[in-house]
Amino acid sequence: MKTPALPFAISLVTLALMNATGASGATPPWADAHATPDMRAQSVVKDMTLEEQLQRVHSEMAMPILGFSVPVGALGSAGYIPADSKHGIPALQVTDASLGVGNPNNVRPGDGGTPLPSGLSIAATWNPQTARQAGSMIGHEAWSKGFNVMLAGGVNLARDPRNGRNFEYFGEDPLLAGTTAGETINGVQAQHVLSTVKHFALNDQETARMGLSANIGEQALRESDLLAFQLAIEKGQPGAVMCGYNRVNGVYNCENKTLLQDILKDQWSYRGFVMSDWGAVHSPEAALRGLDIEMGTQIDKLLYGSIPFQIPLAQKAAADIAYRTRVADMNTRILRSVFAAGLVEHPPITTPIDYTLSREVAHKVALEGSVLLRNEHQALPLSTSAQRILVIGGHADVGVLSGGGSAQVIEPEGPALSIPQGGEGLLASTRAQVWHRSSPLQALKGALPQSVITFNDGRSPGEAAELARHADVVIVFATQWMMESYDTYDLNLPQGQNELIDAVASANPHTVVVLETGGAVAMPWLNKTAAVLEAWYAGASGGQAIADLLTGRHAPSGRLPVTFPSSLEQLPRPAIASFGAKDTERLDVNYDIEGADVGYRWFARTHAKPLFPFGYGLTYTQFAYSNVKVTSSAPLRVTATVTNTGKVAGRDVPQLYLTHVPGRPQQRLLGWSSVSLKPGESQQVSVEVDDRLLADFDVNQRQWNVPAGDYQVALGRSATDLEASLTLHRQANRFADRPVTQPLP
Repeated sequence: MKTPALPFAISLVTLALMNATGASGATPPWADAHATPDMRAQSVVKDMTLEEQLQRVHSEMAMPILGFSVPVGALGSAGYIPADSKHGIPALQVTDASLGVGNPNNVRPGDGGTPLPSGLSIAATWNPQTARQAGSMIGHEAWSKGFNVMLAGGVNLARDPRNGRNFEYFGEDPLLAGTTAGETINGVQAQHVLSTVKHFALNDQETARMGLSANIGEQALRESDLLAFQLAIEKGQPGAVMCGYNRVNGVYNCENKTLLQDILKDQWSYRGFVMSDWGAVHSPEAALRGLDIEMGTQIDKLLYGSIPFQIPLAQKAAADIAYRTRVADMNTRILRSVFAAGLVEHPPITTPIDYTLSREVAHKVALEGSVLLRNEHQALPLSTSAQRILVIGGHADVGVLSGGGSAQVIEPEGPALSIPQGGEGLLASTRAQVWHRSSPLQALKGALPQSVITFNDGRSPGEAAELARHADVVIVFATQWMMESYDTYDLNLPQGQNELIDAVASANPHTVVVLETGGAVAMPWLNKTAAVLEAWYAGASGGQAIADLLTGRHAPSGRLPVTFPSSLEQLPRPAIASFGAKDTERLDVNYDIEGADVGYRWFARTHAKPLFPFGYGLTYTQFAYSNVKVTSSAPLRVTATVTNTGKVAGRDVPQLYLTHVPGRPQQRLLGWSSVSLKPGESQQVSVEVDDRLLADFDVNQRQWNVPAGDYQVALGRSATDLEASLTLHRQANRFADRPVTQPLP
């Protein structure tokens, strides 16, 4: 998606630079678009007073919630920093979030955006190009609405399937999550909208999210959650890293020197800036520990009684050269990202949005990201001949469910249905279940005009079961609503839906279940059903995409980005500690139990059999692998021939896993390919492996270590369905982290 021509934008830039030029008529060095972003930023900061620098290291929340008012000049969104007309620096208009332009509670009356399917759906495409298109779409809508900063790029790993924000993120594996996040960031920033990557780091549950300490050893952290961030930053080059609410090993993220300064800035050479989450700053000392800008200052004051990066930081800077030096560096980093993302030369202009094109992108993600989990006796695709089809539950007559919190996106026409949920906490006023305007029922009626399709709301399992006995096919829509600031207690579908599905499937074995969930769920009724489709939160065109998949207009091709456990007892922590605790309650969570073995790696380590494994997904055709061979060992490269041996066109996702390192078994995803083939068609695919995925991180030497010896890899269809195992010998190799961006001049 390309940005339209901007003659008006150019005139605004010209006016800004005229203001910056001043009476002398000399063009200031920061106005030179040919200079590097670093040089331009350094030139601006040298010309700024300390007072001017201090004005740009904190941002108000710009939404009228919790009694806050919208600052003059702000659009009404997550954050706002006024323009610096003296230096030609635009205002920063900050909007949520990873899945579209947020507008909670209709704070911008009549305005809305196109909701993407959930982050798990984007990850389930296993298609970096689709992820980039998704980012480009929401970035373009943000830019067209006047925003130039987007809080996208959520990359926290799914360490617990009950985490209320898993739906925003990209799964349990660092390579898949980091790649997907990096491509969405690329898409956003290609539209001259600065993107974040968030929430750095280990912000992996919502219970006590502002007080918990995620405790883990450095080696495990570097090989899991931090590796996901490292890959996302390398691939996406985000202008900002957002630090999270929680503590890591006892230290709050936004004042964690080890994370922000030692690793991110010093070892990785990250050149952008670190912004806080809203309400995550506790003291001005955070400035000396790596934080560059305090966001949502009113929330910090509400929670902690002060705004650390206003008067307290000003007092520190007036008395201490270390703080003055740091404030200058904070501004340099912020402005460097402003210039690098093109915010000065390409300011956002309110522009009409083609929502039809945007919905096409959302539709593509939903098609590629929905995962067919079960299909007994080829129950799907549905026959196009005349049938009696009963659709039950999930408000499928009006739309598709979405996830809640700061990721909530409301369509321009408003929601199809919104049900307030109440509750406590900072986000209580936004706690509502929202359905997008894309009805699966209506889409199915359009796709199957010969069939008689009726709807039952599913309130009464007995009634639904009786109606099911008289249908040829039953389609049950089951929903699990999840939201920021709340975790689920268990993996059961809420509101008696398991009992509903069991009753209906017992009455009619031709029952298809469509899941609209924020992650993995239990399925005690699974063996009674004919088919199960995981549609996640399917976005603006979700209803049409679901109908297209059920009827065979498009073959399913999604693969799970998370493991579906068979029971809670299989998890590293069967119960969430202090479930229901307030946001700020202090507690410790032991992530050393699984360490770097998150998700499928934990299941491999414990030899537990999941309900559905990571990487799993069915389709309407079959694929065979042949000629699997290693073509290079440094870097490791594996090639194979993929053939569609079925009768319909489809897309396959062959996955390469490490299964054994010298001296021990070890499972890791090493890479994958995505290939679309017609019946009988073959294509060679190639997977090149990043050596960090073969290595262990040596904490003492600050290096990655690939020991000499024999390594085993295997190509397959999921983490548990592997074939064509290969053994290769590697020489020892030790190497330090390469910079995520080039070093500062």
